[in-house]
Amino acid sequence: MPKPSGAIAVPAPLLVLGGIVSVQFGGALAAQLVPQIGAGGAVLLRVGIAALVLLPLARPQWRSHGRSDWLTAIGFGVALGLMNWSFYSSLAHLPLGVAVTVEFLGPLVLTTALSRRPADFLAVLAAALGVVLISRALTAPWGTISWTGILLALAAGACWAAYILMSGRTGAAFSGLEGLSIALLVATVVVLPAGLASTSAWTGAHVAKGFGLALLSSLLPYSLELIALRRMHPRVFGILLSLEPAAAALAGLIVLGQHLNALQILGLVLVVSASTVVMSSRREPSSVEEMGTGI
Repeated sequence: MPKPSGAIAVPAPLLVLGGIVSVQFGGALAAQLVPQIGAGGAVLLRVGIAALVLLPLARPQWRSHGRSDWLTAIGFGVALGLMNWSFYSSLAHLPLGVAVTVEFLGPLVLTTALSRRPADFLAVLAAALGVVLISRALTAPWGTISWTGILLALAAGACWAAYILMSGRTGAAFSGLEGLSIALLVATVVVLPAGLASTSAWTGAHVAKGFGLALLSSLLPYSLELIALRRMHPRVFGILLSLEPAAAALAGLIVLGQHLNALQILGLVLVVSASTVVMSSRREPSSVEEMGTGI
């Protein structure tokens, strides 16, 4: 479909970066909410409110899609719900830096699998090292880490990789944000059993924080990423996600007063450099059909 006259297309990498910044500042808000109502309650508020807000706006055409489209949207929603629940749950067993590092293995493995150039493979290795340095995983007390936490973080990483693939497919199958609104509804159903137990403890303040969490961590970033993945190869998207720890460090500095040490600054440089290498390595395809990856 031709663009309207005078319309300005925001570059896909900027959309992804906007989503990254939004979700990390939402993470600072979640750090206050999760200890109060648990991971299940926080995720239920996050995706449930997001679904309630987006469904009336997106107005999905329930009868105009075939079975394949519905399976795609349902798969996207399942990945989205399990990704959030498993990661939040892992924080009850792992230090935050370790959980982030383990979860990030999912997008990194996906990016490596989709890569075709040696330079991209080296960039993935540099990004992986940067993530380790930024997250302080090298100084975490590994002897205190439980296998339950490791498995939960690995599950979150696998769901994150699935989210990347299913988001691109959903963006191709549905117009606008209707696919995302359906996926958020599915994600709400998925996390409902885990969140119901905490509802009796919810207060007005919890719900207000849930609105903020839904906006910053779900509505805005998922919408931006869904649009970006219509015009961006998942390999490039996976590398750009390596900026997540850097954005988290920035949010920690501004919101929580946390400062980077020398090793973390080195990790930040590695991550940004890896992203720059991959972004400049080739022209992103202009549509999902041109990606050549079956998405």
